[in-house]
Formats: sequence, C-alpha cells, structure tokens
Amino acid sequence: MADVSDPAIQEAYDDIRNDKTETSWLLLQYADSKKDTLELVSKGSGNPIDELKPLLKEDHAMFGYARITYANDKESQRQKFILVVHIGTKVKLMRRAKISVQKGDVTKVLRQYSIEVNVDGSEQLQEDAIVTRLRAAGGANYGPGT
Repeated sequence: MADVSDPAIQEAYDDIRNDKTETSWLLLQYADSKKDTLELVSKGSGNPIDELKPLLKEDHAMFGYARITYANDKESQRQKFILVVHIGTKVKLMRRAKISVQKGDVTKVLRQYSIEVNVDGSEQLQEDAIVTRLRAAGGANYGPGT
C-alpha cells in the first residue's frame, strides 16, 4: 500500500484541476527506496511534457499528473488530464513489482484523468503521441475536412 497522505499532494492536484490557477503538472516519487511513502517532488505551470521530461530518473519510480491543452481546430481548445506512470529502467525489482498495486492508491488522490501514459524513459514522453491518444479518447475528433 502506497502512502499518499501528504497534504501537499492533494493541494497540487487541486491546483491543477482548478482553471483559476496556473499549475499544470505535478510529480511524485518515493521518499525512500525502502518505504512506500510518496512525496511531491515538483510542480509547475509551463508545458507539462517539456518540464516533466528532465525530471524523470532512470533509477526511480514516479507518478506524474498533468493538464494538457491542445487545439481541437482553429477555433477551439481542449484541456484533458493525464496520469504518467514512470518506472525507470534501473528501478529495483521489488519496487517495480509493487507499482501496479500501489498505482491504485495513487489514483485515489489523482482521480480524474483521460489516459494513462506508461514510460520507462523520458524519450517515451512525446506530446504528439499523447495528444493523438487524447483526441481518440475524447470521442470527438473534428476539424477542417474531418
């Protein structure tokens, strides 16, 4: 069971969900390699993909949550939320094995998202691919000539 009780996690999540704040992403990681306590390590208000990429570590398991804004056509934009599950290539076997169960605890706090993006390296976090998946998940994929 993952401990996600740190109030800073809930506050950052609420900020991302609130249209009146600029916060657009957050990143959680385990506070200790032996314990299952997650802590908020970073949050930001810039482009979530660009800002998350350099923070993903190959020897850490991390959870990200982000608001992605993309143009639907010339006249409209959409905002959707994603959950990023990062398991670095050098994460130890026991931590790796626990992630699928502990993700359930994480999603009790980071509740609402359109898609889950699983990556083991920052190069896999690609904005174009994420937007394509969000459009498909959104149910309405329209634009000029569509």
